[in-house]
Amino acid sequence: MHVRAMFLSHPHPSRSPAGDALISCIEACFDCAQTCISCADACLGEKGVAGLSQCIRLNLDCADACTATGSVLTRRTHTNPALIRRMIETCAELCRACADECERHAEEHGHCRLCAEACRDCERACAATATSLGATGP
Repeated sequence: MHVRAMFLSHPHPSRSPAGDALISCIEACFDCAQTCISCADACLGEKGVAGLSQCIRLNLDCADACTATGSVLTRRTHTNPALIRRMIETCAELCRACADECERHAEEHGHCRLCAEACRDCERACAATATSLGATGP
C-alpha cells in the first residue's frame, strides 16, 4: 500500500510515533475489510450457510466499520481527535466480535480462520493507535 508515502507527501505530514501507529491501523483496517467481505462471500457458498448467518452478519458489519475507520483515518486535514478515538475504539470492538465468531467456525472453514486472524490484527492495530493518540476510553 502507499499509505506511508501519501502521509509523507501530505502538506501536513505526520512524523510522530502516533503517525506510524495510524499508518499501520489504516493498512490493517483496509486489509480486514477485504478479508471480512471475502469471508462473508465464502460463508454464503458453504453447505451449512444457515448456521453461518451470525458470522456473515458480523463479517459485513466489521467490513463496513473497518472501511469507514480506514477512510476517516486517511484524511489528515482538520482532523477531530475525539471522533477518531471513538471510531478506532468502535472498530476494535467490532473486530473483536467478528474474530470471536469466526473462531467458532475456524476448524471447519479455513476462510473463517483467516478472517479471525485479520480481525485480531486490526483489533491490535486499533488498540495501539488509540494508545498512541492518548485514548482513555469512554
